Amino acid sequence: MKLLSAAQIRALDQATIREQRTTSTALMERAAIALAGWLYQRYAPAEAGEMLLLCGPGNNGGDGLALARLLYGAGYAVRLGLLPADKYSDDYQYNHHVLPKVIVAQELSLEEMPTIEPGTLVVDALFGTGLSRPLDGVAAAVVRHLNDSQARVVAIDLPSGLLADAPQPDPQAPVVQASHTVSFGLPKLAFLLPQNAEYVGEWHVVDIGLSPDFIEQAATPWHLTRLPGVAGFDGALAARQPDVTLPRRSKFAYKNTFGHALLLAGSRGKVGAAVLASGACLRGGVGLLTVAVPGCGYDIMQTTRPEAMCLADAQADFISELPELKSYQAVAIGPGLGQEEASRAVLERLLREAHVPLVIDADALNLLGQHRELLDLLPADTVLTPHIGEFTRLTEKARDDYHRLELLREFAQKHKCVVVLKGAYTAVAAPDGQVYFNSTGNPGMGTGGSGDVLTGLTLALRADQRLDALRAARLAVLAHGLAGDLAAAATGEAGLVAGDLVQHIGPALRNLEE
Repeated sequence: MKLLSAAQIRALDQATIREQRTTSTALMERAAIALAGWLYQRYAPAEAGEMLLLCGPGNNGGDGLALARLLYGAGYAVRLGLLPADKYSDDYQYNHHVLPKVIVAQELSLEEMPTIEPGTLVVDALFGTGLSRPLDGVAAAVVRHLNDSQARVVAIDLPSGLLADAPQPDPQAPVVQASHTVSFGLPKLAFLLPQNAEYVGEWHVVDIGLSPDFIEQAATPWHLTRLPGVAGFDGALAARQPDVTLPRRSKFAYKNTFGHALLLAGSRGKVGAAVLASGACLRGGVGLLTVAVPGCGYDIMQTTRPEAMCLADAQADFISELPELKSYQAVAIGPGLGQEEASRAVLERLLREAHVPLVIDADALNLLGQHRELLDLLPADTVLTPHIGEFTRLTEKARDDYHRLELLREFAQKHKCVVVLKGAYTAVAAPDGQVYFNSTGNPGMGTGGSGDVLTGLTLALRADQRLDALRAARLAVLAHGLAGDLAAAATGEAGLVAGDLVQHIGPALRNLEE
C-alpha cells in the first residue's frame, strides 16, 4: 500500500472527481458518511454525550460540517466551533448553507473559547493535509485550549497543525493531540513515525472510493506492508490480500529444497541469543541449520536445539573461526556475538569470502560501526537488521525521524543492501530507495531477544531460494510482528518473552502462505 504526499493526496481527490464524474461536494459527502459510520461503531449517542466539532475554513472544516449534519440526523447532540477566516472553500460554504439551523454554532475567537469539559468527545476538523505552516493566532489558541481540556479527540484526516510528510517547521507551535485519527483511503507517512505518536493517537483508514488508477501510477518511495484484518483499516480495506506472501510448498519438496543455513552467534553469557535465533530459523522453515558457537555453547545448543547441527569454536568464550562456506545457501552473523577482535576478523573474512546471501545483526553491526571501512565489503543484497542505536553507529545521529528515513534510503542505495530498521513500524529499505513500513507487532515485543528471533527468521527465508532479499526481509518482518501479535493474545503484552515469538512463527507463516 502506497503512502502519498500531501500534494499527491490533493491530486488524488481531483483525479477521483474527474474519473468518476462526480463533484467535490459529493466526494466530501462520501467522506462524511465514512466518518459517521466509524463514529457510529464506537460511540452510541448516549455514550458520546454532547459532541463538539471544531471546523476550519477549508475542506477539512467542510468535512466537519457535513459530519455534524449526519450526526444530528442520527440522534447525536452536536455543537460547532467555527474558525473565522477572510475566505472559505466552496464546499465549506455549501455544507454551512445546508446545516440544520438548530445546531448551535459558536464563532471562535481569542475572547470566546468553547467550553470543553473533561471527557467531551471533540472532532478536530480545523485543518487537514492542506496546512503548510505552523498554526498561529486564534487557531493556535483553540488547539492549546483543546489540548488542555482532557477531551477525547478524533482528528479528521490529520491532527490540525501536523504536517503529513515533513517535520514541524516550528516545534513550539501547537498540534492537536488526538486520541484517534481517521484518514481517507490511505494512511499518512506522519502516522508511522515516533515523533508524531503523541498527536496521532490510534490511526484508522476508511474507504471513500478514491481512484485506484491514480494510486497505482503515483510515484512514491513510501509503502506500508499489511495483511487482511490488520488494525487500523475498516471495511473493504481490511479484507485485502497480504502485500507479501510465502510460496506454498510442493508435495515433493524435501529438506534440501529449503536450503542449508549457517548461523554464527553467541559468546560467553550470550549463548541464549544463539538459541533464540536458531529456534526462529528452524520454525521459519529452513531445510537444514548449522549453528557455529563458541566452545561454551556446544552443550547448550545440542540440548536446546537438537534439530540443528552444531560447530564448536576452538575458543571457549567467543567465535574465532569461520567455517567452510560452500555447503550453505545463506549465512547470518551477530546475535550475542560479542566484539572481540577475533570475531571482527571472522566478520571481515565472511564479507570477503561469502558468495551466498548474508544477514547481519546485533554485535556484527556494532563491529561494522566501529570499522566502517568494512561497509565497502558488503555483498549486494545483504540484509542488515539494526535498531535505531545500531543504525546511528553505522551512519550519524539523525535530526529527527524524517532525517533518519533519508539516511536509511541513502545507506541502502549506497551499499546496495536491504536494511531493516527495527521499531514500532519497522522500515525495510531496498537498494532502489523504496521503503516498506510494517503493520504488525505490538509493544510487548520490546523485550530482550526479540531481534535475535527476527534474525533467525530472516536467515530461514534467505536460505529459501524462491525468495529474493527484499521479499524475504519484508516477509520476515511481517511474520515476526504477526507472531508477536499471536503471542500477545495468549500472554498479554507485559508477559511476552522472545521465546513466545519462536513458538508462534509457524502459525504466523501459515497465515501468510499464498
